[in-house]
Amino acid sequence: MNKLTLSNPYFIFLGILLFGCKSEPPRVNFQDLYTDHSNLSGKKEYLNSPYVTAGDRVYMVGHQDGTFPDLGWHVEGEMGGIWNHPIKLMDGFTNSIQIEGSSYCLDRADQFINYPFGNKHIFSSSIPELEVQRFQFVPEGIEGMVIEFSFTNKGDEKKSFDFNFTGHTDLMPVWLGDRAGMIDDVDNLTFDESRKAWRGKDASNDWYVLFGSNQAGTEDEGIDISCLYEPQGNGVSANLKYTITVKPGKVNTLRFFIAGSYKDQDSVEKTYDLLSKHADTYLKEKIEHYEKIASKSRVTIPDKELELAFEWIKYNTEWLVRDVPEIGRGLGAGMPDYPWWFGVDNEYTLKGAIATGRKDLVYSTIELIHKLSETNGNGKIIHEVSSNGVIFNPGNINETPQFASLIYWVYQWTGDKEFLKKYYPFIKKGLKWLMEENDQDGNLFPDGYGMMEIHGLESEMIDVAVYTQKAFADAAKMAKIMGETEQAESYQHTADLLKEKINKEFWVEEYNAYADFIGTTSEALHLIDAAIVRADTLQKPWAVEELKATKQRLSTYPRNKKQGFVLFHNWVVNTPMEMGIAEEEKAIKALNKGSKFVNPFGVFVTGIDRDEASESADGKFEGSKVFSYTGAVMTLPTGVQAIAENNYGRPDEALGYLQRMTKSFGFALPGSIYEVSPDYGMMAQAWNLYSYAVPLVTQFFGINPDAQNKVVHIKPQMPSSWNSAKIENVIMAENSISMDFKKEGNEILIEVKQENGDWEIHLDPSFYPAKSIKLNDTAFDSVEKGTYSSTGKSIIYTLTL
Repeated sequence: MNKLTLSNPYFIFLGILLFGCKSEPPRVNFQDLYTDHSNLSGKKEYLNSPYVTAGDRVYMVGHQDGTFPDLGWHVEGEMGGIWNHPIKLMDGFTNSIQIEGSSYCLDRADQFINYPFGNKHIFSSSIPELEVQRFQFVPEGIEGMVIEFSFTNKGDEKKSFDFNFTGHTDLMPVWLGDRAGMIDDVDNLTFDESRKAWRGKDASNDWYVLFGSNQAGTEDEGIDISCLYEPQGNGVSANLKYTITVKPGKVNTLRFFIAGSYKDQDSVEKTYDLLSKHADTYLKEKIEHYEKIASKSRVTIPDKELELAFEWIKYNTEWLVRDVPEIGRGLGAGMPDYPWWFGVDNEYTLKGAIATGRKDLVYSTIELIHKLSETNGNGKIIHEVSSNGVIFNPGNINETPQFASLIYWVYQWTGDKEFLKKYYPFIKKGLKWLMEENDQDGNLFPDGYGMMEIHGLESEMIDVAVYTQKAFADAAKMAKIMGETEQAESYQHTADLLKEKINKEFWVEEYNAYADFIGTTSEALHLIDAAIVRADTLQKPWAVEELKATKQRLSTYPRNKKQGFVLFHNWVVNTPMEMGIAEEEKAIKALNKGSKFVNPFGVFVTGIDRDEASESADGKFEGSKVFSYTGAVMTLPTGVQAIAENNYGRPDEALGYLQRMTKSFGFALPGSIYEVSPDYGMMAQAWNLYSYAVPLVTQFFGINPDAQNKVVHIKPQMPSSWNSAKIENVIMAENSISMDFKKEGNEILIEVKQENGDWEIHLDPSFYPAKSIKLNDTAFDSVEKGTYSSTGKSIIYTLTL
């Protein structure tokens, strides 16, 4: 057949090709490799909702029923399909079967099964006596993916049928591509004779996609009209057709390979050839990769749903790794609309990532955020950047101090002084910018947006103040390590002043809460009017009544008087407890107050969105037609509240928040927790790892390393309902520890094992009122406050209560 080039729009299909056998069928089916591995089945009522087939270079987003509808809003309707950032490759593909004079489109899967490393659609009722399974995965580090179709003959006679694979290209740039000079054009398609595959190219750019299979046949003309699919964009469609024969009770398979490149034709062809030759090996490696992820910080706890959710949250995190070699490798924020990089999302998430053994990911992401932030020139940390390197938002105020605390947190786990040396100068520059450029009245509270980007709310925000205090406290420790004694004293002085001021000036006694912000009466009155409209629109009469009463009271205040105001009951008012700087009495009052702004899935982003029906609102989230977070309950606020409760010795309350959050696990996408509980927004969200790993690893098990000094501090505080709990393979520097906790009667047994016996284990048993403690064979009859230290590869503490 002569080479054919087309530049027609979608729906002008190329001639269908029917080819003879090109190569031997695969020796093993993928099912032989993945059958025995962890998997979760989806709900039938959510078959028309999204999933992701994840990879660090390429990923695919479609619906669980096997279709590829237009979805997403960042690039409207285009966030699904197959992506090879910074470009999209395809809108997806359609498949149909012609058998015994009838045609069937595979667009209504009966079941969706999710694996950590891939996923499967099962079509069991679409075609009489024929079951079709579609399994797909994306190899790590490869610009392509593999799909395997399995055809099972459920009848008593041999079946022969035609199978169509129609690929729908859409080679286009990612969000903000126009700012990077990436301008989309129509796609052209050329048939690659040697590979018996279709190659797509953008008419004006060296963007390529190549798709074909491990089998082929003879030429034919016609079009597959079985699947009515009309995606948007400048792509084109091409069909591949195969004749399949399956004996009774037997299975036949057909594999497809999709490769991409945003550089040149040679690259896409090399990738395609690698996929076609080494698919089995790539799947084995992918499975092994996820098994290693599961093995780190593995927990065994009485709450099996929480245990399973934590395991899969580690997988979810890996699904969001975005590697664009020309820009960098780092953790994206959420799928499908936030697949690129954020400063603040990673400042939360990477704390959980280092506690779950992901030093590789932590280092590469920090390096990327740092490199991108250097373009600000002042130490300010960026907020959001597309995968093409275009920075959308150069940074909110809270992100710069949170970066400082992230660096110190990671240093505690790694003991890597070179790492500290690399970023400490940037932290110093950022803290200087933070206070000199953003604290106009000199009261130590920087002005500007924090986590709550509410229009008009750019005063002195509680979370900005709290994270600034923590940054200076952590910077003081870093300065001391770096030998800068005077700088350390200066930083600590600022931290001490901030802690005192936050507890005094942000505290609002009549509300038993910390203020949303400090501002003038005039600013507060303006915001109250907007809040009343919001609360009234959402039909929250209690909030309207409270806000009107507040407005009436404020009307007597001097207009320019500055003070703390409680208006929205935003989740960020819990940050003083999250960072552990709230005074004990105030913390307990604030935590109790915060417990009122919840529903069965967790904490409201904005407390005034709650009403009397919230506690029983355990169904799907009814969001607005236009994407909005109004009325949202989110995992980050819920995780922050759990961490805050643990900081003040209330693990039962912390567990309650984790259990609320876990009610969203698998609610819509099996194995994942949505950004907005239980089923709205991003179907996978990075900061969920912070909300799980920090409470579980560093608080319930109480593991907090000082790796530079080869010390592990352990202060367990288990929920009262947990009489046994185990954590294995917690990685820190060159060491790994495991811990087994058992409570029987009035005795607690804590066994710690470590890979390197020369590290010191410091047990702080203060959460448990022990009468006596036995460390290995040494008994202490008089228990005093402090730690009990020992070295060795196996250490056993026995506490008698």
